[in-house]
Amino acid sequence: MVGIVLASHGDFANGIKQSAAMIFGEQENVAACTLKPSEGPDDIRQKMQEAINSFDDQEEVLFLIDLWGGTPFNQANSLFEEHKEKWAVVSGMNLPMVIEAYGSRLSTDSAHEIAKAIMPSGKDGIKVKPEDLQPEPEQKEAVIPVAQGSIPKGTVMGDGKIKLVLTRVDSRLLHGQVATAWSKATNPNRIIVVSDEVAKDQLRKSLIEQAAPSGIKANVVPIDKMIEVAKDPRFGTTKALLLFENPRDVVRVVEGGLDVKEVNVGSIAHSKGKVVVNHSIAMGPEDVEAFDRLIEKDIKFDVRKVPADSKGNFKELLNKAKNELSRQEKE
Repeated sequence: MVGIVLASHGDFANGIKQSAAMIFGEQENVAACTLKPSEGPDDIRQKMQEAINSFDDQEEVLFLIDLWGGTPFNQANSLFEEHKEKWAVVSGMNLPMVIEAYGSRLSTDSAHEIAKAIMPSGKDGIKVKPEDLQPEPEQKEAVIPVAQGSIPKGTVMGDGKIKLVLTRVDSRLLHGQVATAWSKATNPNRIIVVSDEVAKDQLRKSLIEQAAPSGIKANVVPIDKMIEVAKDPRFGTTKALLLFENPRDVVRVVEGGLDVKEVNVGSIAHSKGKVVVNHSIAMGPEDVEAFDRLIEKDIKFDVRKVPADSKGNFKELLNKAKNELSRQEKE
């Protein structure tokens, strides 16, 4: 796995490493190197060398640096010069860039390839309010490529029905646990994030597409597009792992015709108006209503963050949410 050195003036590298771990999970072979006000070039160089020495594989190393031309960059560049055939240095480090690098490591062992992949995400992470100060990104129609080349509409592939190997509700969508544990357990050939909101966000789409494990395609599509895909016979050989941010979106695709038998409930983030029912799931009134509608359609539920976990009792969690929400309403 490509080793990543995050380097900065002050504690910026430590902070961005911590923030990336909150989003993508703790990562091996990643080190933060900081230049303190009382330190000089030799100090940060020594920290970088010690970080590299700690990596499992020192053949492929990527430096993410805060500022081009600063002391951390100059020392990283000095180390890079002796390994330029395989190492890479990228400046202008920001959080989207770091997350993209983490995701890219799942599909390539080349520091050069990761360096190329993270540049667009780093740029796309720069946004402004009010929005009219920023050029509108080019909008592309959401599609799911069915294969190399063009397959005529109406062509029946396999039995003409998409196979759902896992339908999961996870507010974090495609992250380390899904990309590794669930993909290995269910063996999909495509991961599809189904969300109207994410489909509009070019940065999040790019991060998700890059986070897919090697050999598995990842796509982000709006809900209506997923309903179309479910009825398209060209996807008859597709084994899909579907990811939803919330159960309400699952209801929409089910009512649109998607044949879902079971929903894996992995994580629903807490927010205002929701109650916590276990260590990873919080439900609000809209979530409870959505789950009730899915139960009416005889859909089963599997409460697990990862395949190795013991299955939770979904009925108990749902009743807990209903009781707590009812109690809060009365207060």
